[in-house]
Amino acid sequence: MEIITKILIGLIALIHCYILWFEMFAWETRGRKVFRNFPKELFGQTKTLAANQGLYNGFLAAGLIWTFFISNTEWSNNIALFFLACIAIAGIYGAATADKKIIFVQTVPAVITILLILMTY
Repeated sequence: MEIITKILIGLIALIHCYILWFEMFAWETRGRKVFRNFPKELFGQTKTLAANQGLYNGFLAAGLIWTFFISNTEWSNNIALFFLACIAIAGIYGAATADKKIIFVQTVPAVITILLILMTY
């Protein structure tokens, strides 16, 4: 179970590294493909805002990656739970305000991983 949890944490961290990349560096190209319902003329105007969001997604990824370097299992799990909860909440907010599919990309994997961590306690 611990290996599955670590794999999920790694995948979620990779997802957030990808989000960092497209929000910070490819907002006007890849961002248009991800957020199809967002008016095309606003991508240029919101580039700085998207980059800021991307940076925060990078911090979420960094927090999850940090857990791989913490030798104390309880401490590592607590840090993972914190960052996964942040991701789950951000996913709920994103689904409510930006795009419904965000709940499946962010919230569902985070909640599944939270449940797996809690099952190992």
